[in-house]
Amino acid sequence: MPEQRKGFIYGFTAYLMWGLFPLYWRLLDRSGAIELLAHRVIWSLLTIAALVAVLRKFGQVKALLRQPRKRWALMGAALLISVNWGTYIFGVINGHVVETSLGYFITPLFAVFLGVVVLKERLRPAQWVALAIAFAAVLGLAIENGRPPWIAIILTFSWGFYGLVKKKADAGAIEGMAVESATVVPLAIAALVVLGVQGQSTVTHGGTGYFILVLLTGPLTAVPLLFFGAAATRTSLTTLGLLNYVAPILQFICGVTLFHEHMSPMRWAGFGLVWLALAIFTFDGLRKRRRTIALERAALATSGV
Repeated sequence: MPEQRKGFIYGFTAYLMWGLFPLYWRLLDRSGAIELLAHRVIWSLLTIAALVAVLRKFGQVKALLRQPRKRWALMGAALLISVNWGTYIFGVINGHVVETSLGYFITPLFAVFLGVVVLKERLRPAQWVALAIAFAAVLGLAIENGRPPWIAIILTFSWGFYGLVKKKADAGAIEGMAVESATVVPLAIAALVVLGVQGQSTVTHGGTGYFILVLLTGPLTAVPLLFFGAAATRTSLTTLGLLNYVAPILQFICGVTLFHEHMSPMRWAGFGLVWLALAIFTFDGLRKRRRTIALERAALATSGV
C-alpha cells in the first residue's frame, strides 16, 4: 500500500476516534469533569510511560528535560491541554456536545488568527473574510444564547494556544506527551485526594466495569495521537487539514441525532456561517497550494531539471 494512502488511513482513524469520543465520555457521566480529568491525566501518563519503555525513548525524554526552553514550553502546553480536556469532558457530560463541536470547527480559523497576531504572518483577503464571518457567527450565537458560547471559546483558545506552544517546543509526540503528563500528574493526584476526603469520589464506587472504562481513557488518549503522528509523516498537510474537520462533524452529528440537543433556527444560522467561513478558508488554501505547485513545476521546467 502506498505511503500516502497509509497516511490517509492513519489520519482518518485518529480523527474518527476523536469524533466519536462523546459516545465514550457519556458512559462516564456519573462522575464529575474534574475527577474524570484527573483520572485521564494519570492513566495517560502510565500509558505513555509504557510506550516510552517499549519504544526505548528514555533518551529523548531526558534530552527534552535538559533543554529549559523546550521543557518550559511543554509544561505550559500541559496546562493548556488540561484546560482543553477538562472543558471538553464538562461539555460532553453536561449535554453540550454541539457546542464542543463548534469549538473545534473554529479552531483552524483561530490558528490563522494567532499566526497574524503572534507570528506576524500576513493573511490573504479570503482568509480575512473567513475570520470576519466566523466572528459574526460567534456573536450571533452569543446573542441567541444570552451568553457567549464559553465552552466553544475555551476549547478554541486552549487548543489554539496549545498548538502554538507545541510548535515552539518542537518535540516528538510521545516524549513530548510524557513530559506534559508528568507535569500535571501531581495536580491530578491532589484533586483525587481532595475529592476522596470530601466524599465526592465516584469512580471507585461504580463497579469494576465502570472503573475499567475510566482506566481506558489513558490508552484512548494515546492511541489517536499515535495514529496522528504516523499520518503526519506520510501524508500532506493539506490532507491533514481537511481530515481535521472529521472530528467536529462527527461530534456535531452525535449531539444533534443521538443526544437530541436543541438546535434553534438562530443556532443553525450560526453554524451555517461557521461552515461557510471554513469553506472559504479551505477553498482558498487549496487554491494557494495548487498555485504554489504550478509555480514550482514551471520553475523546474525553466531550469531544465
